Amino acid sequence: MTTDTQPRAQWLGRWGFVLAATGSAVGLGNIWKFPYITGEYGGGAFVLVYLACILAVGIPVMMTEIAFGRRGRGSPVDALRRVVKESGSGSAWSLLGWLAMLCGFMILCFYAVVAGWSFSYLWKMLTGAFAGATGDDMVGIFVANNENPLNLGFWSTLVVVATMLIVGKGVQAGIERCVTWMMPGMVVMLAILIAYGAFSGGFGEAWRFLFSFNAGSLSSEGMLAALGHAFFTLSLASGAILTYGSYLPARASIARTTLSVAAADTVVALMAGLAIFPIIFANGMSPGEGPGLIFMSLPLAFQAMPLGTLFGILFFMMLSMAALTSSISMVEATVSWLSDSKGVSRRTAAWGTGIVLWLISTLAMLSFNVGADWTLVGRTVFDWLDYLTARWMMPLGGLGVALLAGFVLKNEPMREELGVPPGWYALWLFAVRYLAPLGILVIFADALGIARIEFGLHWPWLLGALVLITLVGELASPRLRRALMG
Repeated sequence: MTTDTQPRAQWLGRWGFVLAATGSAVGLGNIWKFPYITGEYGGGAFVLVYLACILAVGIPVMMTEIAFGRRGRGSPVDALRRVVKESGSGSAWSLLGWLAMLCGFMILCFYAVVAGWSFSYLWKMLTGAFAGATGDDMVGIFVANNENPLNLGFWSTLVVVATMLIVGKGVQAGIERCVTWMMPGMVVMLAILIAYGAFSGGFGEAWRFLFSFNAGSLSSEGMLAALGHAFFTLSLASGAILTYGSYLPARASIARTTLSVAAADTVVALMAGLAIFPIIFANGMSPGEGPGLIFMSLPLAFQAMPLGTLFGILFFMMLSMAALTSSISMVEATVSWLSDSKGVSRRTAAWGTGIVLWLISTLAMLSFNVGADWTLVGRTVFDWLDYLTARWMMPLGGLGVALLAGFVLKNEPMREELGVPPGWYALWLFAVRYLAPLGILVIFADALGIARIEFGLHWPWLLGALVLITLVGELASPRLRRALMG
C-alpha cells in the first residue's frame, strides 16, 4: 500500500523491531509483577494459563497492530486512516488511532515519575546512600524520596530529557541503536544476577516459588491476572506497537516477529524472577511486597550481600534501562504523528512533545507531595492518568482494533500483510473476532468491578457463551469460511 507522505524510515532488520518491541514490553511491571503473580497463583500452572492467554489474545492483537502499522506506514492516526480508507470502511474507525496515541502519551505522563524512582535509586546505590540502613530506614528513604518535589522532579525530568534525546535522533540512529545495546545489556545483567542467586542459598526456594505446578493455587483471580497481564505486557492499545510496526520492512514476517517478541518478553520476565527471588528468600524477606520489593526490600538485601553494592548497581541500572526502553515506545506515536502529518522536524517534534509531557508529568509528580490534596473524586492527577489509561482506554482500544480487523476490514489487505497460509490466517481471524474480544471484555468487566467470574464454577458457561458468539458471528458473516477455503 502506498502512502501520501514521503518514504518512511524503517528498522535496519527484523531484530531491530524485536528488540525495540521487547524493550517496550519489558518495563518496571515485568521486573517485579510478573514473577510475583507467577509464584502467587500457582507457579508453572499460572505460566501455562498465561501462555495460553498470550496465544489467544496477546499475539493475535499484536499481529493486528503490526499489520495496521506496516500497511498504513504512519503514526497510529495516519496508519489507521489509510487502512480504513483502503477497505472502504467508515472513517469513524480511524478514531482508534487517536485513542491509542493519546493513551500512550498519558501513560508516559505518570510512568516518567515511576521511572524516575529507578534512576534515583541507581544514584543512591552509586553514592552509598543505603550503607548501614535498616528496614525502617529504607521506608523512610522511599517516603523522603517522594515527599521532596525538587528531588522527585529532577529524576522524572531526567527521564523525559533522556527519552526525547533518543527519540529525537530518529528510528535507526536513536531508537534502534539504543535498544540494540540496552536489551542485550539488560539480559546480561539479569544473567549475572541469576548466577549469583544460584549460590545465594535461596535459589531452590525461588525456583519452587516460580515453577512448581500447583493447580490448587490457580484461583479465578489468578486466571484473570494471567489474562490481564497477557494483554497489557505486550504494550498493546497504546500506540507503541502500531507505530513500531510502521517501520517494519515489508520482507519481515509479522507472525515470526510477533512470536519472537512474546517469547522474549516472557523469558525476560521469568529471568527477572530468578534474579530477584533468590536474594529475597536468602535474606528471609517476603516476595509479595509489590513496588516495595524493588525500592525497599532489595536495597536492604544488597547491603547484606558480598559485593552487594556492585550487584545493586547492576540491578538498578537494568531497571533504569527497562524503564527507558518503555518510555521511548510510549512517546514515539506522538512524535511520529507530528513529524509525518504536520511537517515538523523530528527533533522539534520530540522536544515540543517533551515540554508538554514534562508539564503534565510534573503535575503527576506533585501528587506525591505538595499536590497530594489536589484531588477530583478522590483521585490525584497521578491516579487519574493511571485509572483512565489502564481501565478504560487500553481495553477500549484493544477491543476496537480486534473488532475492526475481525468484522470491518476486507480479507485481502490483511491476508496480504500477514502473509500466512490460509489455515493460519483463519486461526488468526477466529482469534481476533471471538477470542480476543471475549478476553478483553472479561478484563474490562473485572477491572471496573462489574463482574467477578469464578472460573472454577463458570467454565461451562464461558465456553457455552463462546460457542454461541461464534455461531451468531458465522451466521452474520461468511468471512471466516471464505478464509478457510483460501
